[in-house]
Amino acid sequence: MSFVIAAPEFLTAAAMDLASIGSTVSAASAAASAPTVAILAAGADEVSIAVAALFGMHGQAYQALSVQASAFHQQFVQALTAGAYSYASAEAAAVTPLQQLVDVINAPFRSALGRPLIGNGANGKPGTGQDGGAGGLLYGSGGNGGSGLAGSGQKGGNGGAAGLFGNGGAGGAGASNQAGNGGAGGNGGAGGLIWGTAGTGGNGGFTTFLDAAGGAGGAGGAGGLFGAGGAGGVGGAALGGGAQAAGGNGGAGGVGGLFGAGGAGGAGGFGDTGGTGGAGGAGGLFGPGGGSGGVGGFGDTGGTGGDGGSGGLFGVGGAGGHGGFGSAAGGDGGAGGAGGTVFGSGGAGGAGGVATVAGHGGHGGNAGLLYGTGGAGGAGGFGGFGGDGGDGGIGGLVGSGGAGGSGGTGTLSGGRGGAGGNAGTFYGSGGAGGAGGESDNGDGGNGGVGGKAGLVGEGGNGGDGGATIAGKGGSGGNGGNAWLTGQGGNGGNAAFGKAGTGSVGVGGAGGLLEGQNGENGLLPS
Repeated sequence: MSFVIAAPEFLTAAAMDLASIGSTVSAASAAASAPTVAILAAGADEVSIAVAALFGMHGQAYQALSVQASAFHQQFVQALTAGAYSYASAEAAAVTPLQQLVDVINAPFRSALGRPLIGNGANGKPGTGQDGGAGGLLYGSGGNGGSGLAGSGQKGGNGGAAGLFGNGGAGGAGASNQAGNGGAGGNGGAGGLIWGTAGTGGNGGFTTFLDAAGGAGGAGGAGGLFGAGGAGGVGGAALGGGAQAAGGNGGAGGVGGLFGAGGAGGAGGFGDTGGTGGAGGAGGLFGPGGGSGGVGGFGDTGGTGGDGGSGGLFGVGGAGGHGGFGSAAGGDGGAGGAGGTVFGSGGAGGAGGVATVAGHGGHGGNAGLLYGTGGAGGAGGFGGFGGDGGDGGIGGLVGSGGAGGSGGTGTLSGGRGGAGGNAGTFYGSGGAGGAGGESDNGDGGNGGVGGKAGLVGEGGNGGDGGATIAGKGGSGGNGGNAWLTGQGGNGGNAAFGKAGTGSVGVGGAGGLLEGQNGENGLLPS
């Protein structure tokens, strides 16, 4: 049996618990002895005397049994304690020669390369910003980077790289600062070349100094052969105030290994201007896809969302990060990542941030060259002035375009719907246009136009106009045209408003060889 399974410290703790239980039971038995062994008769009659004698005999029998149980319990505790000691002794005896053997093996590699063959890298000490040590060349995880010295704005240490097998070390957190910018987070270490997870980037440090910026998040480490890229660190907050107080940008996600996915980008930090979200890491050559972009930071002006990572050769593009919330202006959503170079769908765009002037949605990513659907555009943020929806991505040679994002709702005006993406050259339908955003006191947003079809395929429908109460209703978007064969997209419907009704969208043209024109949109009844 392996000594690791035995866990001597657990056996010792169990023996101590059992000994404590035995002492408690012995004390209880002793306390019960007097009132149960010598029982006085209730009266001078024969029946009372016989009953008292019977109960007394039971008490004496219980005490005799308690003595035997106590002896057995003591023997069991002694055996358990001896077993724990034996296991601990065997473990100590085994560890020393094994460690000596490992040291002998590692010595020439440390001397020649400054790195062991087997073993984990050392962690950087907190408050020093030291880099984590590299893991063993054959096996071992990288050490974590040390955090920066508090109050100094020092950068966090980078995580150590793994060997062939092992995980990359996490980057250290950047230090806070009361007299300048926050420290940047350390970068994550690379994952094992054959197997292992990449390290995450360290978070940026915050600052309390006027007009200073939070530290940027560290980048995620690169994945190994089968490993995913590490996530980027979160940007530090700018708490000192002032027009120049910007949150730190989120760290970029790490690149995926040959068969790994890209890492997610880190979120931007809080500030008068929110930090930009980190970009998602690109997917590996044969990996499943790119990483998603980080969310923009909160602030008076919200930060822009990070763009999604591309999808390698055959993967899906990562989604764009959402724009950050803002009290005055919202951040725009990040663009979706492109699909794989050969085939793969594009990533969706991120939504715009909520604010008085809301952010616009990010554009959808384009599909891969041969096959794939374009990513959908992100929705516009809602607020006083609704943000515009993002445009849909373009399809591959065979593939449909992505749908346009809907315009954001606004009390003063609705956002415009995003345009649908065009289909691939050979086959595919155009993406539908996004609907215009609604409004209470202003004009409704116009619907987005539908995307064009490929050689064979249908045009995308136009988006409907946004409704309103006091202003003018939004106009419907025009339908997309077909090319050779296929029906044109229908036009979007017009919306009603007290100040006027929008115009209807015009239907797209049908195919040159076959296909009907799309129908025009409808007026409100």
